[in-house]
Amino acid sequence: MAIKDELDRLINQIVMSSENQHEFLLGACQSGVELTNTQEHILMLLLDSGRMTNSSLSRELVVSQAAVTKAVKQLLQKQLIESVKDERDGRIVLFELTEAGIPIAKEHRHHHELTLMAYDRLFSDFSEDEQAVIERFMGRVSEIIKE
Repeated sequence: MAIKDELDRLINQIVMSSENQHEFLLGACQSGVELTNTQEHILMLLLDSGRMTNSSLSRELVVSQAAVTKAVKQLLQKQLIESVKDERDGRIVLFELTEAGIPIAKEHRHHHELTLMAYDRLFSDFSEDEQAVIERFMGRVSEIIKE
């Protein structure tokens, strides 16, 4: 199989594995709670940032406010987050983790770390020169995708 066909197969495999997801992580989350990747990522962002508005979550995730509203609504129903009014401006609604949401947020962060560790193991099989070529290649693939 030609290298271009292998690349096409790999990119399509990644796309299919991450379809309708905000991100691509290796393996499966272990929390046992049925959530989308976007919902899990919202929990992780709240763990890292404390309180956030719908707008700030939307900006951070690079998704529409409507998508965040839908995800947040389900997280509120599952009592993994709660809404609180801003102390200085009561018109502003902030979201924060509940006690039930904290372990799921931590597990999602751990899942990110495991994915990055897997990438480290993968790249350790290649010399620094080979890694430089791979890095240049990935940069070019990224540029082509953005065109």
